[in-house]
Amino acid sequence: MCRMKYMGSANWYKIDNVSKVFLATAGKRDTRSFRLTCTLKEDIDPVLLEQAVQSAIEDRPQVQVRIRRGLFWHYMEDTDLTPVVKKDDDRICPVLYVPSKTMLHYQVTYFGKRINLDISHVLADGTGAMEFLNIIVLDYLRRKYPGELDDVKIHSGASEGDLNQDSYRQFFGSKKLSHGSDKKNAFHPGGIKLPYNQLQFFEIHLPTSQILPRAKELKVSLTSYLGALWMLAIRDEMPPRKRDLPVTISLPVNLRNYYPSKTARNFFNSVNVTHVFDSEISLEDLAKEFDAELKSQLTEENVKKQMDIFETMEYVAFVRVVPLFIKQWVVRHFTKKSAKKVTMTFSNMGVQKPPKQLGELVENYSGFCSTNTMFSTMFGYGDKLTLGVSSAYTNTGVVKNFVRSLTESGVDITVCATEVIR
Repeated sequence: MCRMKYMGSANWYKIDNVSKVFLATAGKRDTRSFRLTCTLKEDIDPVLLEQAVQSAIEDRPQVQVRIRRGLFWHYMEDTDLTPVVKKDDDRICPVLYVPSKTMLHYQVTYFGKRINLDISHVLADGTGAMEFLNIIVLDYLRRKYPGELDDVKIHSGASEGDLNQDSYRQFFGSKKLSHGSDKKNAFHPGGIKLPYNQLQFFEIHLPTSQILPRAKELKVSLTSYLGALWMLAIRDEMPPRKRDLPVTISLPVNLRNYYPSKTARNFFNSVNVTHVFDSEISLEDLAKEFDAELKSQLTEENVKKQMDIFETMEYVAFVRVVPLFIKQWVVRHFTKKSAKKVTMTFSNMGVQKPPKQLGELVENYSGFCSTNTMFSTMFGYGDKLTLGVSSAYTNTGVVKNFVRSLTESGVDITVCATEVIR
C-alpha cells in the first residue's frame, strides 16, 4: 500500500482528546474511519490521480504522520511513507490503524468517475478531510486540463501552525468537572448484526428542490426535517413494549462555526436530540420539536460548557500518570456506556461549493462513516442531496421506512446499496 523513504528524524505531535477516544475504541467493524467521495463527469486517470495526491500532501502535510504508542498517550510523528493510489476493491471505511503495522492512516482510491478519500478520524474531521479531498481533485483536474484551472484556489490560506492546531486545547478547558449523564439508554433498531464485522452501505439520492421547500414551510432546518424523518423510520421498527425507550439522534457540530479556528485536524462536538414515542405525533410537529431542541443546544454557552468538561479531563493529575493500557480500558468502558444512549448518528456535511470552474467538472459529493450501529451523512451539491447510510445490522427496515416515507410523499429517489455476505 505504501513505499517508505527514510529521511531522518521526525517531528512529533500530541493527539487531541477526541482522537484518543477514537484510538481506544476502534475495532474491525467500527474502524473509526470515514470516506469522502467526489464524483467527476468522466472516468479517472489513475496515473494523474497519484501525481495529484503526492502534490496535495505538500499542502496538507498534517496527513503525513504515523500514529505511535507512548507510555501514557498515543502521539503522531512525521513520516515519509509515499501514498499509492489504487482501484477501489476493498471495503469502504477500512482499518487504517494497526499498532504493529507501518502504514499511512489515509488512502485514496478510484472507481469509474469517483475519487475516494478514506481517512482515519484521528487525523481529521469531515471539514478538514473535505478540504484535503478538494485539493486533490483540483490538482488532478489541473493535470487533466493544463492551463485551465491555474487561477483556482482551494487552500484556506492558513499557516502550517494553524492547520496543526489542537483547537480543543486552544479554546476549551475550565477545569470544572461534572458527574456523568443520567439519561436512559436509547432504543436500537437493528437486532442481529452482520457477520464477519461487515457494514452495509446505502447511498440515497434525491433532488434538494423537492425536499427543502417542505422544511422551509415548517420553518425548520433541513437537518431537523430529515432528522425527524429518521426518528419516525426508527419508530416504525419499535415493538410496542419498547415504545417507552427514547429515540436519540446524535448530530456532529463543526466548532469552526463558533470559534476562529482553521485547523485541519478534529474540531467538532456532538449534540443529541431525543424523543419518546409515548403518544402519536405528526412529522410536522416532530420536525418542529427536533428543530427547537437542536437550536437550544447549539448556543455558544452550551457548546463551551460541554467541551470545557470534556477537555479538562486530561489535566486531572490521576489521569495523566495512568499507563496507556489502563486509560484505554477506561475510555472504552465509558464510550460503550455513552453509545447505549444514542440510536443513530446523522451528520450534515453541508452544501458543497467548490469554485465555479471546478464545479463545472464535478458531478456530486457523498460519503460514509464507520459505525457499530447506524450512521448517516448528508451532502448538498447543486440540486442534488445525497445521504450515505452505514448500518451494522442485518435488518434494513429503518432505511426502507425512511425511503418509503419520502417516495410516498412524491419525492424522486434513487437508492444504491452494497452487497453483504450472509
